[in-house]
Amino acid sequence: MDSGELVIAERKPAIFRGLAFCQANGKDVYKSEYWLVVNWGAPMLLSSEILTIPEFLVRSATRWPEQEWCVTPDGSISRAQTMQRARRVQVGLSAKGVLPGQRLVIAMSNSIDFAITWFAAILAETPVLAVNPRATEPELASVAAALGPSAILARSDDVERLAELLKGVVPTIPVFDIADLETSGSSDDALKPYAPVLEPDGATVVAFLQTSGSTGEPKFIIRNHSMYTLAAEAFPNWLGLVECDVMLTNLPLAHGNAQLYSLLGSFGVGAKLALLPKFSATTFWDEVHHYKATQFNAIGSMLEILMRQPASEKERSHRVRLCYTAPAPSPARHREIEERFNMHLVIGYSQSEAGGFGLIMPLNGPAKYGSLGRPRQHPDHPDITRARIVDAAGTALAVGELGELEILNPTATPGYLNKPEESAALRRPDGYLRTGDLAWCDEDGYYYFGGRYKELIRHKGENLSPAEVEHALEEHVGVSSVAVIGVPSDLSEEDVKAFVVRLPGADVTEQELFALCDVKLPPYKRPRYIEFVDDLPETENHKIAKTRLPRERTSAEVDRATTLPMVRASEPTGEGHG
Repeated sequence: MDSGELVIAERKPAIFRGLAFCQANGKDVYKSEYWLVVNWGAPMLLSSEILTIPEFLVRSATRWPEQEWCVTPDGSISRAQTMQRARRVQVGLSAKGVLPGQRLVIAMSNSIDFAITWFAAILAETPVLAVNPRATEPELASVAAALGPSAILARSDDVERLAELLKGVVPTIPVFDIADLETSGSSDDALKPYAPVLEPDGATVVAFLQTSGSTGEPKFIIRNHSMYTLAAEAFPNWLGLVECDVMLTNLPLAHGNAQLYSLLGSFGVGAKLALLPKFSATTFWDEVHHYKATQFNAIGSMLEILMRQPASEKERSHRVRLCYTAPAPSPARHREIEERFNMHLVIGYSQSEAGGFGLIMPLNGPAKYGSLGRPRQHPDHPDITRARIVDAAGTALAVGELGELEILNPTATPGYLNKPEESAALRRPDGYLRTGDLAWCDEDGYYYFGGRYKELIRHKGENLSPAEVEHALEEHVGVSSVAVIGVPSDLSEEDVKAFVVRLPGADVTEQELFALCDVKLPPYKRPRYIEFVDDLPETENHKIAKTRLPRERTSAEVDRATTLPMVRASEPTGEGHG
């Protein structure tokens, strides 16, 4: 197939033009040459000139058709080959009776097949959700009940097992083998120029992303084309990535980071993507060298896990310039990681609900260790994102005051599937997305994380952010990672408990950490209990899963009240964020 045939019929790719902020009745609103938006209605926010994902893919495949794009342990593929195979799978879906507007589920691990199938579902105009192929029967039943998918797409090895797990689901959901789909449709149809049936634009729903949030209850975030294409255009700009770069990811493609930044970000900037099945600390630097990676993403505890490994020559002699990571480590730990691994950390902050935009540490700005950075902007739209800190009533707070971080950006999700009340609660009336995260802002417009709003600990009449305690404990040279939660108190409210992972070989004691907290924290923020653990529970994306930490008393914890003098109630409690 000639690369020149990869075109969108009757449609001109163009990016969103003329985006600006203006004032209407004293409130910030978006204005473009096409729309004037006062209310937060997702379709109204988005110009039809924002690229859809198919337009984005075609533009890039036309520019770099034969250049190797994605490399994996199982092989490699170019952009043109990816589009050719995706078109064949798309035509195969049509031959199986799948119609535009119906929903699909992909159950695959990281692979070229995943990329082809995900692109094919989008070309077929079937909103798609990706799940772990090892999903359990209850998990699949939950997905089926919420989405009502017309089919599940899987690789040959998983088709029979998934079909067995879905036996009890009514109505029956077929499981399609993608190898069969690729050969099911008309080869002539697959060679025709791609033409969408439903005439999508940036506001059209294209995918769902599953999240459990802080409650553990599954929710499905609605995602439209603009969330993907604008972030995919912007991410390489935030990190200074170009077509000669090799972007490496081992994060699951069922999650937003890998979809937005790695899969689409590399496709759109002309870079190569080294796509690995999973994260392995013992083989990571070997993989970095093998694929000649120049950039990788690491979220949650991944960098801390690497820091626990024995030092090696390979961890410094690589080609990596940049690592995009979140959350922000402590300033001291940030410097240690950069020094040990001979690379620059770019700290960022976002949420699945925010569509890939949020905060990021500018490459050309001052180094503010411990900060989440400033609002992320699009290279063609330098004021597309705004952020603020507010109190519980939504009133903006002053510089340095701790409150809820809120973000205004046109790519934020319209809401959660089948959850109208929770969707409505996501935003303020003026359109700002409520993140549920605590933060504060300095005089230069840089933001700093203060913990999850729902994780606030009510202790001695004060609201305590666990992040402040965690940062204090992480300053100890023998501490690898920390998770702080509130546990039931004998006196009412909650006591503060810290779960601590020590660095290999470190002999730090609970008493040392209690003493460190006495220096770093006011009395009401000091943990009553400390428990050393080998590891902290994690989500699939290597974020600490605090909901899985025990709130009951354990035999392994040490109680400050029995080892150190108790703080008198008359002592000052301190204030602010520390």
